[in-house]
Amino acid sequence: MSATYEAIYYPESGYGGFTGVDGTLAFYLRVNALLTPEARVLDFGCGRGSYGEDPVALRRQLRVLRGKCAYAAGADVGDDAARNPYLDEVRLFRPGEPVPYGDGAFDVLLADCVVEHLPDPAAFFAEARRLLKPGGHLCLRTSNVLSYFGLAALLVPDSRRESVLHRARPDRKDEDSFPTLYRCNTVFAIRRALRATGFDGVAFGHESEPCYLGFSRIAYQLGVWHQRFAPGFLRPAIFAFATRR
Repeated sequence: MSATYEAIYYPESGYGGFTGVDGTLAFYLRVNALLTPEARVLDFGCGRGSYGEDPVALRRQLRVLRGKCAYAAGADVGDDAARNPYLDEVRLFRPGEPVPYGDGAFDVLLADCVVEHLPDPAAFFAEARRLLKPGGHLCLRTSNVLSYFGLAALLVPDSRRESVLHRARPDRKDEDSFPTLYRCNTVFAIRRALRATGFDGVAFGHESEPCYLGFSRIAYQLGVWHQRFAPGFLRPAIFAFATRR
């Protein structure tokens, strides 16, 4: 039913398949704007490349970075990442170990839907600084624990979380679901982490169409109102773009 509600409340989605508030488009348009033909890019937590299954061609094109820069690499702790077909190279590493690339190896580091899963976010930010050249860009998208979605995720018992997520997003595959910890998942926490590790930049909330509320017309309507009127620090997604000093 989510597609039906989307057509009602975001009728522009009938022209191209995406809404005017699409979070993936908003995030990856800015990521693409930071790329240059000479850039070396690291997709941290790259996964298996599930975005290749996105039915919207424009979103797929924006998310594939290979061919838009000199070198598009990936790094992940999951074995499935080794079969990601959209990167020039993927290197696996164990949790708690350094990413197997040298200091200052990259011009852009992307971490999309990663921070919410990290047991030690401070270590991640320090590692991101190590991997980036001075002047390099860090691009983050993560969940906001202060949003209605984040608070619901905290309140749902672990034993029921997968079933609830499946009801909200029945199209999401089990292999693309991972435990969430939310240890650095507010706009304010991301801003502090960036400053503490030598980055200058911005972190702000973004809210797209309420696709997770498609199980109910009433819930979806409430989500539309929230999307239009909620203050930035309560929006379900956090975007951050920063430069290494």
